[in-house]
Amino acid sequence: MLFAVEMTVHLPPGLAPDVRASLLAAEKEYARGLQRSGEWLHLWRRAGRYANLSVFDVADNDRLHELLWSLPLFPYLECTVTPLARHPSAIG
Repeated sequence: MLFAVEMTVHLPPGLAPDVRASLLAAEKEYARGLQRSGEWLHLWRRAGRYANLSVFDVADNDRLHELLWSLPLFPYLECTVTPLARHPSAIG
């Protein structure tokens, strides 16, 4: 199942620099692993915002939920999930 997920990051302003660096490093490692596995198909930066638009290819809603909740930054994310379906006029 394909899902588009918009994620906006809201890190607390007073977050200690070492904690911030550790969170970001863990997030990067986790995201790259999911990309290598094929579950995180696309990761696009939203220009001018601390946000991204991602496309996931997962088995079902439960897997997407598990994957998102496992993101190290999840407590600081605002997520909007949109299920995707193939358009009948799409080529390929």
